[in-house]
Amino acid sequence: MGVAEARAIFPTLEVIEEDPAADLRLLEGIADWCDRYTPLVALDGRDGLFLDITGCSHLFGGEKALLKDILSRLLQMGLDVRGAITSSPGLSWAVSRFGQGGVIDESEAERVVAPLPVTALRLADDTVASLRKMGLKYVGDLMETPRAPLARRFGSSVLLRLDQALGTDEEPISPRLPVASLSAERRLMEPIGAEEDILALTDQIALALKPSLEARGAGGRIFELVLFRVDGRVFRISAGTAQPLRDPRRIAALFAERLQAVYDDLDAGYGFEILRLNVLRYEAFDTTQSDFEGHQQKDASLAAFVDRVSARLGADCLQSFQLRESHLPERAVLALSAIDALSAPKAGQGNPSPSRSERPARLLERPEPMDAFAIEVPDGAPANFHWRRMRHRIVKSEGPERLAMEWWIDGSDTAPRDYFRVEDDQGHRFWIYRKGLYGHDERQSWYMHGMFA
Repeated sequence: MGVAEARAIFPTLEVIEEDPAADLRLLEGIADWCDRYTPLVALDGRDGLFLDITGCSHLFGGEKALLKDILSRLLQMGLDVRGAITSSPGLSWAVSRFGQGGVIDESEAERVVAPLPVTALRLADDTVASLRKMGLKYVGDLMETPRAPLARRFGSSVLLRLDQALGTDEEPISPRLPVASLSAERRLMEPIGAEEDILALTDQIALALKPSLEARGAGGRIFELVLFRVDGRVFRISAGTAQPLRDPRRIAALFAERLQAVYDDLDAGYGFEILRLNVLRYEAFDTTQSDFEGHQQKDASLAAFVDRVSARLGADCLQSFQLRESHLPERAVLALSAIDALSAPKAGQGNPSPSRSERPARLLERPEPMDAFAIEVPDGAPANFHWRRMRHRIVKSEGPERLAMEWWIDGSDTAPRDYFRVEDDQGHRFWIYRKGLYGHDERQSWYMHGMFA
């Protein structure tokens, strides 16, 4: 129906332009809220959710009580919803959209789905239209039709959807968020909102997680604190560690730093009613005894410092460097966050790297082009060069050091580099190179790559 025709029938009709992005954000917000019932929540198109409640219903008084609690809470939020609990996602989809909903036993699947229209099988529109032309308007009609002619006429998708609705064919759902390896939570009688109350409960929940980590001989590497606000809003705060961790105090200290960093953006509203601590990733925990020299204590103190600073300012605020097998200067070192660097395995003994005096103390992120004038060719350093609006006259030079490019990355026709260590008349020392060889390459260009101390 057009808007003009609708307003002629109902003059006070309010028309709002569709916003698919806002609809998706709303659906994702509801999915976050449903995480209080099960971590296995998947999006179903633009207007539905799948919840895998296997092993969860007894925590809420059974399946009927669970479904009633979900629907009533969402109704109080102003949402008109329908739901069904069955043995298969396909049957739940059909019954919640085209049936009466509720809890359907596995033995009643055929009786419940038979009177539903074939649209309830999630078939394509053209397939539904073809089935209706043949007089197959209801699911029961398909159940009474021989399967072989049905597959030849309409394809295998019809039988697949029918079997999925009846629960005879498996249909897994894909959770929208990674499932935590370990989890512990507290459901509160009275909501809380103060930072100190959140941290005190986080310490208690971390203490409840410790036996599970010890049983696995592991420590957590990535933790997530999930805060469920009473009005349905969900906040997720994650924190990583440099080394496996299971000490409750240190875990709580991580989130103390994170809360100080994000508390201004954390609107507690009327308070949080559920707090959950997830272990998203864990690794083997080293339980070796500390030595008398205190080396392990120093390593632990460094890891604790990196964890707290990274939790406060972000994982990339502290960086370290890792050597790589490459003779090109800009590829020989890889910048890593300090958390990743401390957890990375120690590199073995490889080829000796150039000494400190052969490489500049400061290397530019990428070589910068410059203008240079060379007198001695083909292998001489330039007499002067112009870089960053300043002219430098060279009084001393050393080189060249020729580096061929990595042909498996740059290609076999890429020109090599001739590096020079030079000093100007002001005492400044630079590391420059010429790209291209005289008499071999059509063009030669000069670049600044670093500065010596």
